[in-house]
Amino acid sequence: MRDLPGAFRQFAEKISDIRGLTAIGQVRGVQGLSIEVAGLHPQISIGGCVRLCRQGEREIHAEVVGVRGEVALAVGGGGVEGLAVGAQVENAGAVSVSPCDAWLGRVVDPTGRPLDGRGPLALGTQARLLRATAPEAGTRARLGPRVDLGVRALDAFATCRRGQRLGLFAASGVGKSSLMAMLARHADCDVAVIGLVGERGRELREFVEDDLGPEGLARSVVVCATSDQAPLIRRNAALAAMAVAEHFRDAGKRVLLMMDSVTRFAMALREIGLSAGEPPATRGFPPSVFAELPRLLERAGPGPEGCAGSITGLFTVLVEGDDHDEPVADAVRGILDGHVVLDRRIGEGGRYPAVDVLRSLSRTVPGCLEPEERQILARARRILALHRDMADMVRLGAYRAGSDPAVDEAVSLAPAIEDVLRQGKEEAGSVAGAFAALALAMGSER
Repeated sequence: MRDLPGAFRQFAEKISDIRGLTAIGQVRGVQGLSIEVAGLHPQISIGGCVRLCRQGEREIHAEVVGVRGEVALAVGGGGVEGLAVGAQVENAGAVSVSPCDAWLGRVVDPTGRPLDGRGPLALGTQARLLRATAPEAGTRARLGPRVDLGVRALDAFATCRRGQRLGLFAASGVGKSSLMAMLARHADCDVAVIGLVGERGRELREFVEDDLGPEGLARSVVVCATSDQAPLIRRNAALAAMAVAEHFRDAGKRVLLMMDSVTRFAMALREIGLSAGEPPATRGFPPSVFAELPRLLERAGPGPEGCAGSITGLFTVLVEGDDHDEPVADAVRGILDGHVVLDRRIGEGGRYPAVDVLRSLSRTVPGCLEPEERQILARARRILALHRDMADMVRLGAYRAGSDPAVDEAVSLAPAIEDVLRQGKEEAGSVAGAFAALALAMGSER
C-alpha cells in the first residue's frame, strides 16, 4: 500500500471500511411468544438469532425456532410489547459467550453480561456457541478416579467419579441450594460452574453471599436467569453454563458443574415448543423437550481422549408433589449416571442434608470402592433398611428386644449412622473420612 499514490491509498481505505450488505426482513405477525418474520429467507435457519426493532426501545433479540415456507417463527428474549407488524428484522448470527479466567468469582447472565455490579467483565479470545455437541462417544475419555464431594452422605452412599453425572431429585424447600453451596465450597475441583435456571430474583444475592460465601465464589462462575425472564433466556442460562464449563474443561481443569434446575430448563423448552406450534405430548411437554435433554446432559462428562479436563455434573430435578416418576424426572434419571434423592420427611426430622441414602444410587460405585469399603456400605444399607422397616413396630411397642438379633443391631446402630450423615454447611468431608466414620459408628475397624 505504501507505493500507491495518496489518492489511491485513501480510496482503498474507504473501500475497506464499507460494510457488507445486510438483509433486512420485517415482522409479519405476533401471537403470544411467537413472532413471524418474512424477508430473510434463506439467510436464517433454525437456531439463528435475529434483531428486531421495537417502538420506544432500540432492539430485542429473538431466536428462530421454526420455519413455514419462507416465513420464520422466532421467540423473543424479552417481552413483545411495542413490537408492531412491519418492524425491521436483521440477522444476528448464533448466540455465543466468551469465558475466560477473569469470570471466576463473577455472576453473569446467559449472554455474559455481569449481574454482580462489579464493573465490566473481560472476554476470552474464543467465542463458544451455546449450542454445541458432546465429544464423540468412541473417542471420549473414561471416567476418572473417585472425587471427594465433601458431603459424607454422598461420598459414602453415592460415591462419584470424576466426569460422572448425578441427579439431585427433590421437591421445593428441601435444601437443594444449601447442598449445592456445600458442594461448591468443599468438593475437590478446580472450578465450579453454577447455573441457576429460573431462580427467584430475591434469592440470587442470598445464595451468592450467604450460602456460597466468598470462599465458594472465589473459584466459581455463576450463570443466572430469573423466573420472570423470557423462556428463551431461561433456556439459554443452562446452555451458557454448560458452555462455560466446557471452556474450563478444554483448558485442562477439573470442573464441577451444578445446574438448578433441569426441570425449569424443560419448562422453558415447553413454552418455546408450544409457541412454535408443537403439539403437547406427555403431560403437556412437546416431543422436542425430551430430545433436548440428552443433548444438554451428554455434554457433561470426560473430555475427548487426551484432554486432562473433565466436567463432573450435578443436576437438580424438581419433582412435583414428590412424584419421582413424572416425565422430566423419569427421562433425566435414565440419562444420568446416578441419582440422589432428598426427602422432605428427613429434613422435617432435623437431619441435613436430607439425603435418602437408601433411595440414592451411583452407577459407578462398583468401580471406585475398595473391597472393605463395599462391605461397610452393604452393612450400613442393611442396617438402615431393616431399621426403616421395623421403625413403626418398635415405636408402637409391637417388637420386643431380643426377639431378633439383626433387628436389635439395627435399632442400636441406626441412630449412630444417622449422626454420621448429619453435617453442617461449614463442615467438609471426604470419601475416606466418610467410610472411616461409618465403620466407627457400626463398631467395626477398617
